[in-house]
Amino acid sequence: MITRFNLCLAQETEELRLDPATVRAGVEAILSDTAKGLYYVAELGARVVGQVMITYEWSDWRNGNIWWLQSVYVEREFREQGVFRALFHFLEQAARKRPEVCGLRLYMHAANGRARASYEKLGMKQTEYQVFELSL
Repeated sequence: MITRFNLCLAQETEELRLDPATVRAGVEAILSDTAKGLYYVAELGARVVGQVMITYEWSDWRNGNIWWLQSVYVEREFREQGVFRALFHFLEQAARKRPEVCGLRLYMHAANGRARASYEKLGMKQTEYQVFELSL
């Protein structure tokens, strides 16, 4: 399910068709090594309808861990029903209980206005930082 959600996420937000085998291997890597990150899923009944992954970044400036929210996805038919809000509030509460966590961050595709509105409603603020990348 997580692999499928990640493939859908890339297609819907960036029109990217990712290699399913590579994505599955990446998901399995996290599921087998929590030092890499953790997935959290939202269920309605027995059905998984949404997900978020957290990874960690140590901040020497803040002497704490920043939890990066990644792979945020909610199935289309369950959007605008509070699924991501519930996942976010769960993670926010968990982070507040851990003194070593100093913040939550995420990045999004610049053109994803729906996501931007959702994040702002949850109290998140756009920063002055921009992401640079060198693919290897």
